[in-house]
Amino acid sequence: MTENTKTHVILLSCGSFNPITKGHIHMFEKAREYLHKTGRFIVIGGIISPVHDSYGKPGLVSSRHRLTMCQLAVQSSDWIRVDPWECYQDTWQTTCSVLEHHRDLMKRVTGCILSNVNTPSTTPVIGQPQNQTTPIYQNHNNMNHIKLWGKISESLGKICCVRPHIERFTFVVVTDFGLSFGLTFLRRPFRLLLALTVVSLYPQMEVIVGDFGIVVVPRDGADTERIMNHSSILRKYKDNITVVKDATNHPMAIVSSTKSRLALQHGDGHVVDYLSQPVIDYILQSQLYINASG
Repeated sequence: MTENTKTHVILLSCGSFNPITKGHIHMFEKAREYLHKTGRFIVIGGIISPVHDSYGKPGLVSSRHRLTMCQLAVQSSDWIRVDPWECYQDTWQTTCSVLEHHRDLMKRVTGCILSNVNTPSTTPVIGQPQNQTTPIYQNHNNMNHIKLWGKISESLGKICCVRPHIERFTFVVVTDFGLSFGLTFLRRPFRLLLALTVVSLYPQMEVIVGDFGIVVVPRDGADTERIMNHSSILRKYKDNITVVKDATNHPMAIVSSTKSRLALQHGDGHVVDYLSQPVIDYILQSQLYINASG
């Protein structure tokens, strides 16, 4: 398969990120590496979407803190971004709603729609405009360099991303992400995939695996194959599910936010195995997770 025929992918991860761990970032890296090795995909970006405060999980700290910790965790990454849209809504959003939001936002930004894994041959993909207006992108041959028109970026940002006013911190929002990664790759097949460490048969899973697809980087000890074999939905859409198989250098136990909180509460020096130093520094400065209630 040539570079021009590979499907471009953005990975999306939803969760509490309470706090975000090294394992969460490792999941993105392993998913991208594995998808590249298949020879069928090119991962052009990753999105971290922390859950809304009203999710109701015990010990869940404010989204203000969780967004900041996520931003600190990816500050050295050139392809993973933090998106605050889910936290800014009036109430908790389902994972399916978050996926649909990002899909629809890309549609508004580009004037095109993403390919649907159920009907790849009939659904227009990015690069096939729905009308005959002049495209807003340039066709660069060197796809390794992302070039944007400043005025286009600014005007589309104002049109496509209306969010509540907030001055406490600034994040790279999905509009910036979509423009940065979307405009350069408009002529390629494109998919938005949900990245997971645990396969759960929660409501709307059929829509998620049927309309989008998932990439699973299993936690240590997780029997992903057994779960898939016992689910008629997962068996039905098995072609839309990628399970990362890696017998070496796969410390997915460090993805546990629960273990990191316990380490913090007990003053366990092994917390450095779970959390990056900037996140640890922020937690200590903000006095988070210092008791059993979070």
